[in-house]
Amino acid sequence: MIVADFLKAVRQLGDPRFRKVLLLGLALTVALLFAAYAAFLGLLNWLTPDQVDLPGLGQVTWVDDLLTGGSILLMLFLSVFLMIPVASAFTSLFLDDVTDAVEARHYPHLTPAPRLGFVAAFRDSAGYLAIMIGANLAAFAAYLMFPPAAPVIFLAMNGYLLGREYFYLIALRRLGRGGAHVMRRRHMGKIWIAGTLMALPLVVPVVNLLVPVLGAATFTHLYHRLPTPEAPSGRTSPDRAR
Repeated sequence: MIVADFLKAVRQLGDPRFRKVLLLGLALTVALLFAAYAAFLGLLNWLTPDQVDLPGLGQVTWVDDLLTGGSILLMLFLSVFLMIPVASAFTSLFLDDVTDAVEARHYPHLTPAPRLGFVAAFRDSAGYLAIMIGANLAAFAAYLMFPPAAPVIFLAMNGYLLGREYFYLIALRRLGRGGAHVMRRRHMGKIWIAGTLMALPLVVPVVNLLVPVLGAATFTHLYHRLPTPEAPSGRTSPDRAR
């Protein structure tokens, strides 16, 4: 069923609302990475003297050029790992658009869900971005210590983080924070499996840029298939009314 949810999301990629979120997420991601690199390069140039006296070489004036070239290679390397967390965080800012498109097409009987709002979405996205970047950078140590296990660690960690955040944000729209937490804990196994499926394309260049939008759509389908906790009043959540 999780694979079926994913295939439904793939078939809806042509939806204009999907393309809008994808393009916005990519544009903001590239802009942020370039801004981060420009700030890092500026700091590097500020800290590096114009010339350095080295034993046996005398005055050397190309140290800053060497560091600049090295910083470009470092940024290209890090962008492979940081592009997806950053893109995912930005996409979660516009998650309402993807989820609304999925519900309008596949669940037209539902009443529209309240939108998260920019401030709440930004707060959640910022926290998610910090966790994703921190976890992926910390995982480098595990990759170096256990190289054969690197693919498993990568998929398990990113699958857990993707599933945990995206499912929560989608459930939050209809259940509130308390209900979303309860539902996520109750179905964490299935959510983790779905997140791991979303993590598989992360290793494929270009295709991995579709993961944030496909993930939001897939978890919307998953949310509507799973039983929800009861509303505070004791009645079933209104989005389950058929």
